[in-house]
Amino acid sequence: MRKSLQSYRKVSLESEISVASPHRVIQMMFEGALQRLAQSRYAIENNDLQNKGVYIGKAIGIVNGLNNSLNMDEGGDISSNLSDLYDFMLRRISEANINSDVQAIDDVCEILRTIKEGWDAIPVEQHHIVSHNEAV
Repeated sequence: MRKSLQSYRKVSLESEISVASPHRVIQMMFEGALQRLAQSRYAIENNDLQNKGVYIGKAIGIVNGLNNSLNMDEGGDISSNLSDLYDFMLRRISEANINSDVQAIDDVCEILRTIKEGWDAIPVEQHHIVSHNEAV
């Protein structure tokens, strides 16, 4: 039953991504990163080393994806600053993994929430013209 539910969620997510605007895909990445970090935090608190590694690995992948989606040629200081923030988050996530440090997870979540709030505040009518690096 659990495997069937996971398969359904994966297909559902893939379906949503296939029709999502670029703006929505970035929103989904923020949401996914925050979910994986929450799961990582829970695994750390419960000394679940296997799941800690799995969820931290997934969070790192998503943050790397956000960083790689930046347009460094056109984004100027905003892209550069966001890239620096993503690099900082990746270091903190790695520290959380090495030291089982929930504070490091909390630090990253706070930064991600702030960036996500800015991204979410972009008016719908501008979703088609705003790229990741220009909005935040």
